[in-house]
Amino acid sequence: MEHNEKAICTTLLITVNVAVFLLIAFSGKAEDTLFLLEHGAMYGPYVIQGHEYYRLVTCMFLHFGIDHLLNNMVMLGALGWNLEPATGKIRFLVIYFAGGIGGNAVSLIWDSINAEFPVSAGASGAVFALMGALVCAAVQNHGRIGRLSGRGLILMAVLSIYFGITSSGVDNAAHIGGFLCGFLLQSVLGLSSGKIN
Repeated sequence: MEHNEKAICTTLLITVNVAVFLLIAFSGKAEDTLFLLEHGAMYGPYVIQGHEYYRLVTCMFLHFGIDHLLNNMVMLGALGWNLEPATGKIRFLVIYFAGGIGGNAVSLIWDSINAEFPVSAGASGAVFALMGALVCAAVQNHGRIGRLSGRGLILMAVLSIYFGITSSGVDNAAHIGGFLCGFLLQSVLGLSSGKIN
């Protein structure tokens, strides 16, 4: 599979995220926590006691304002356009959604341990799953994946996690959980066609 093959799923995911944000923005409530909660954001008691497990998925398509959306979509594009051609569409979507759900589940467990339940939303758990998968793919491909080196990806991951830890209001458990899930999923799923140049 050619590395420069169009990453259709990545482009589609960005389009859906932007479309959802614009629909919410037109309501004038793009940064309204209660509004996002009513429309699928993750909140521990609703998921655990209310059995609203769908929130583990729907929260991945909601963002707290334009900056939050843009940060996640830039990273989704940068990572997805490199990973999707290497893994193929089906594996890519499995990593994105299963990794995102896994990251959200880790966040939920962490919140339960700490007995603190903030409202959570954003694609970053899934984006970090892509980052973890890319690190693993680089290892599987002898240190490189497309134009990216394993060392560069590890540095990006460390800096991204450090930035999250040193910032307020960031769901670091979802980031770290997503990264680990993505790495593990890629280790199982492998590359689509051997060596990817």
